[in-house]
Amino acid sequence: MDDDSRVTKGAQPGSMGHNSEALEEKRASLYHNKKDRVFVRGIQGEYNVQQELDRLRAVPRVRKAKETAFIDGPLCFSRHYVEPKDGITQTFHMHLEEYAPGASSQKHGHVNEAAFYILDGDGYEIHDGIRYDWHAGDIAIVHNNCVHQHFNASTTKPARALVIKTKPMYLFLNMLFQKQVKERPLEVTPEAEGFTVREIEEDLNHPKGGY
Repeated sequence: MDDDSRVTKGAQPGSMGHNSEALEEKRASLYHNKKDRVFVRGIQGEYNVQQELDRLRAVPRVRKAKETAFIDGPLCFSRHYVEPKDGITQTFHMHLEEYAPGASSQKHGHVNEAAFYILDGDGYEIHDGIRYDWHAGDIAIVHNNCVHQHFNASTTKPARALVIKTKPMYLFLNMLFQKQVKERPLEVTPEAEGFTVREIEEDLNHPKGGY
């Protein structure tokens, strides 16, 4: 990313407001708050390389978007394509993020890196207090041990990013540090009023007719 896209101390959204029972129930149901997530698959049973190769070769190689629903919301949505619990991979996790107009993610930090390929929209990151702007076609990199937050800069259009991260491998190596600094907003903002996540996959980052 260009150096001129860095601005120290980027603006942060205001506090979430009341702590109602409904919001707490919704918060507990968010993917990243679930207590039974599988970060690394168990390795057990017979020590048989051929048996494991046969199993891996039998696993489908194409995951259909229509078979993987978006979860969470109402401002930030996720579609988890591949993670260790699926039996396909052990070292990386890939998911699609969609941000409603004006949305921001939770603010958090973790040991592992992550790459965000921006499919459409305009937004920015705040990494350790520094702002980095992004647009469709860019790749935003979250470096190791970085406290970060993602923002959709548009108040009228959604933004979408494909995320690939090596969290499972880091956790397998017992690099467990992760901390949430600010919860993901759960109250619908005026900008996101009436927004519905786009379930249908399109060539969002490719102009009609080609380049």
